[in-house]
Amino acid sequence: MSASVNFHYLFKYIIIGDSAVGKSNLLLQYAHNKFNDDYQATIGVEFGAKNITVNNKIYRIQIWDTAGQENCRSITRAYYKNSVCAMVVYDITNKDTFNNVQTWIEDCKNQSPKTIFMVLVGNKNDLEDKRQVKYEDGMELANKNGMMFYETSAKSGFNVEEIFNSSAKAIAQKIDD
Repeated sequence: MSASVNFHYLFKYIIIGDSAVGKSNLLLQYAHNKFNDDYQATIGVEFGAKNITVNNKIYRIQIWDTAGQENCRSITRAYYKNSVCAMVVYDITNKDTFNNVQTWIEDCKNQSPKTIFMVLVGNKNDLEDKRQVKYEDGMELANKNGMMFYETSAKSGFNVEEIFNSSAKAIAQKIDD
């Protein structure tokens, strides 16, 4: 490892899903331990990064947060190309966002490398009293698509580190194998 580079491997992640499911806040929470209560739609793509260590190697996780609006899909598709991981996010308090997940998964499969690792993320589990999507339904959909599954709260930080760290470990293991 040269002095100018402070990581061994670069992993490019893309966060996809409908508008207002919490994609930007997942990135903000993971990269900066912050949460923004004021919703502002992502225009195009936002970016963040963080280093983690897996088996004595440093991995730089570069995260691309994409706009969820239909009119931004063509911009979003360009970011699938070199991604090693896609986080497909829905809001557990909004059944429509869950119903649209399969479309996001298919879009990802069509636009990404065949080796892409996908994680299904049910966000906003801090709003249990407003839940519209059962945990079991998320798990079933993830299993059907061969995906890792987590419920998270970008607001409280619940499982946010875990979704990135566990996926990075799984991808690192695939590389080592």
